[in-house]
Amino acid sequence: MDISFALTGKGYVIVAADTTAARSIVKMKVDEDKIKVLSPHLLMAFSGEPGDTVQFAEYIERNIRLYQIRNTYALRPPSAASWIRRALADSLRSRRPYAVNLLVGGYDTSTHTPHLYWIDYLGTMSEVPFAAHGYGAYFVLSLLDRYHDPEAPLEEGLATLRRCLDEVAKRLVVTPEKYKVKVVDKDGVREVEI
Repeated sequence: MDISFALTGKGYVIVAADTTAARSIVKMKVDEDKIKVLSPHLLMAFSGEPGDTVQFAEYIERNIRLYQIRNTYALRPPSAASWIRRALADSLRSRRPYAVNLLVGGYDTSTHTPHLYWIDYLGTMSEVPFAAHGYGAYFVLSLLDRYHDPEAPLEEGLATLRRCLDEVAKRLVVTPEKYKVKVVDKDGVREVEI
């Protein structure tokens, strides 16, 4: 049961994901990082089937790094999201499709704007101001719809995220203990404590 959230603000994207690795009723790990740093200004939160998520995330990470090595510059967030969506859609039409849901967030250094993309396991992609995957989405999408401000400073964005995490802790039967939160902005990717 994976839970991931993301939201944009004035010059940043915040991505949060739970750190629990569980299978059925067994909790196997509580320090799993479900957010991959793809480039200096690009993040990807992944959720879904355990084997598929890790394999697909590493495949994406390596190929985006290969692009950067070959071309001496990193992909911009819209281009990276389109390529990731295409890779997921191509796998859907193969014998071994990936069951992976993604939140791709990045900061475009050429236009100085944050971007957030919601991608599901069917290869559907949409650019959104906020997003969620997993059981937590049932509780937080209405909160994000009400409290999200695209012009909010980082502190206000983190406060909105805290409100979402508190709501999940209060309402969801099986609540994750910990979340990993990463921010991407003009200075790059960094992890923040919540």
